[in-house]
Amino acid sequence: MKIGTHRNTYRNDSRVEPHPLRGYFYIASAAFLWGISATLGRAAFTGHPLLGISLAGSLNLNLKTIDPLILSQSRATLSLAVLLPVLLMRRGTAALRVPPRDLVRFFLLGVLGVAVSNYFYYLAIQRTNVATAIILQYTAPVWVLIYTAVRALRRPSSQRIAAVGLAVAGCALAVGFVGSGGFRLDAIGVAAALLAAFSFAFYNVGGHQVLARYDRWKVLLWVLVGTSTFWIFVNPPWKIVAAHYGRGQWEFMLVFSLVSVLGPFSCYFAGLQHLEPTRAIVASCLEPVFSILIAALALGELLRPLQTVGIVLVLIAIVLIQWPERAARSQELVVEPIE
Repeated sequence: MKIGTHRNTYRNDSRVEPHPLRGYFYIASAAFLWGISATLGRAAFTGHPLLGISLAGSLNLNLKTIDPLILSQSRATLSLAVLLPVLLMRRGTAALRVPPRDLVRFFLLGVLGVAVSNYFYYLAIQRTNVATAIILQYTAPVWVLIYTAVRALRRPSSQRIAAVGLAVAGCALAVGFVGSGGFRLDAIGVAAALLAAFSFAFYNVGGHQVLARYDRWKVLLWVLVGTSTFWIFVNPPWKIVAAHYGRGQWEFMLVFSLVSVLGPFSCYFAGLQHLEPTRAIVASCLEPVFSILIAALALGELLRPLQTVGIVLVLIAIVLIQWPERAARSQELVVEPIE
């Protein structure tokens, strides 16, 4: 996962000191947007009323005809289509160029990080169930903790290990691992979910390292280029054309891409500029928490007692992971943010 150093060809001279609380705010904002997108997708594809209104019915759309694979692909591609023109107008092509060596790293983040994580997560849901896919994907904090220990980026303290364990346990309870659904074993599904977890861990560590040299918008741009390129090979454009989607369906996919990719990833990368990977990925466990709370408010779903316990455990983990560690203060790896 290690990404070597290289001098950045574009840097903003205005520097801001790392601010952990700001980092947690950015990560929480990303998790909140992912929670909204999860609720929006569920309301659209299941026909469940959103705040008492049927989303597909009110827009007169047949959203169930949208292939989940194409929806996953469009999230990255449409986000890129929005971000690229904006950055070109504001910065020009010269400021967006990166050396070939770093371009390879961005593509690796886009493919092995974002795209692979998304692809295997949906495969895991298809082969198992939502609870199994989420709990296995959210073992990612464990893998980040192990990686940072092996690479000597940070020695894991008992406090840090406890925080990671609480976060994983909290996610398990929050998504219904105990009670309804439970753990469903399928060799391919479990393998896919674990690969999604490794991928999630990879872009936390790799993204943190490249953000030490590039501002988050350039990183996000080239990561989306890598992700979109991956999806072209997985699902060629002519298959999308053959689906014959209407204007309303494309408008829904555009809005969904902004809420599920462009918005949250811009926030998440901003958070990684202020937080080291373990803290960031533990804070990202707020995603299932927000998903459950938003679904309870917007879809009228019941919040079970064990889910409440899970939410509390995740919140405790986030407080614990950010609590100062005397022995580790001098060793903490912090990336100076570039605004």
